Amino acid sequence: MHAGARSFTKYFVVHLFACLLSLAPLDRVHSRGELTWAGDLQGGEPFVYRDPRDPSRLEGFEVLIAEGLAKSLGVRQRFVQNDWSNLIPSLVRGDFDIAMNGIEDTEAVRAQALVTRPYFTFSEQLVVRKGAPFRTLADLSGHRVGTLASSLAHSILRSRPGMELVLYGGQEEPYRDLQLGRTDAVLLDSVIAARYGLTKPDLALADPDVARGSYVIAVRKDEADLRDALDRALTQLESSGELSRIFARYGLPAQPAPRASDAPASTPEPQARFDEGQLALFLRGAIVTLLVSLSSMALAVPLGLVLALLRLYGNRLARGAAHGYIEAFRGTPVLLQLYLLYYGLAPIVHLSALSAAILGLGLNYAAYEAEVHRAAIAAIPASQTEAAAALGMSRLQGLRLVLLPQALRTALPAMTNDLISLLKDSSLVSVITVVELTKQMTITAVDVRSWALPGITCAALYFAMSYPLARVAARLEAKLFQTESLELQGAPA
Repeated sequence: MHAGARSFTKYFVVHLFACLLSLAPLDRVHSRGELTWAGDLQGGEPFVYRDPRDPSRLEGFEVLIAEGLAKSLGVRQRFVQNDWSNLIPSLVRGDFDIAMNGIEDTEAVRAQALVTRPYFTFSEQLVVRKGAPFRTLADLSGHRVGTLASSLAHSILRSRPGMELVLYGGQEEPYRDLQLGRTDAVLLDSVIAARYGLTKPDLALADPDVARGSYVIAVRKDEADLRDALDRALTQLESSGELSRIFARYGLPAQPAPRASDAPASTPEPQARFDEGQLALFLRGAIVTLLVSLSSMALAVPLGLVLALLRLYGNRLARGAAHGYIEAFRGTPVLLQLYLLYYGLAPIVHLSALSAAILGLGLNYAAYEAEVHRAAIAAIPASQTEAAAALGMSRLQGLRLVLLPQALRTALPAMTNDLISLLKDSSLVSVITVVELTKQMTITAVDVRSWALPGITCAALYFAMSYPLARVAARLEAKLFQTESLELQGAPA
């Protein structure tokens, strides 16, 4: 009887799931009683963010729009956190019903999803430091200009050769780097510029209307009935004045008046293809990855050795300091360390993105290399130290001539494995604007509107870089084992 009940329950759940899948999109939302919409909380105010008075609640003008849409459909709304750059791919794979988070009406978005009528129109605004001579994009040839990756502003800047693009994942960071002189200008939506850029006293508006764009809601391509229902709901919100009240509540900048030259969606672009040009960008990203990884390891190995020696032979203060360093860097995420090094310490230590990437990974991996060196030194028989002392060597001479050469041989395989790990962890430096291999893959995936081929190419390049290192590690381990066997047998090494 119990088994029969379980079989019935399983059949009921499977049948219910199949029925939900067979429903039309709008009917599915109604039957579930819920409209799921996605955005990225990292984008912050005024789009969607946590209420500072009650972090369990969400605030933002898009939250109120979602509530209005859900009310019009007769259902409740539920927010789904998703990285902004992956909103459309996640929508396509069915992770939620709609994507609404400052999604700009562009050809790239329309190629992958249906879009609703616009719910907000904005202008792209150029912000510079006060007193800077730049007034238009044409003035910035040969200069560094920041923007959000995969945005309309990104597309506009790419169509203007001669500028160095600096890409960010958040909205605060571009203007902070502009203040610090790491870039010369920032081009972003008027909503973002007004909230994050023009509130800073040392920044000024250079061109208030570089281009026009609009925010839309994205829906899967085969769900036109849901898109049409959302269009009706948006029309109702607009005609009732609710949209205007929502915008006023969050102090959004006035929407620019239409002009005859405005394009309906944005700057039209030809469909990008994964060709030789894209592959060249991937190879450039791979070179950056190798540069960051090898340079970081070149810093980590000697610093790790110093830390290991301090832990083994230093006085009480030195041992405590080395132990504290190792535990602090091993016990906190490397991503957090990169943020603190590049952004947190920027008013004190002004590092370039590449320097911060190398230093951050090097300092982090030094903690791990310290433990590798310490274990290798500790594994050397005490008789070796005694023999060095019997020959009249000082502790420093014994270390340099007897212990460290043996320890290095033991540590080499582990160090090679750590270099392979560092090669993959270098993908984290994209958060501080370094365009390495993984970041280039995400940019290309958006450009060509596919993740498969860029992802496979990225994986192949990582494999091409890491496999030789893996073989070197295997050879070193085999050589070490062979040498130890010969030594145990009393044969010469």
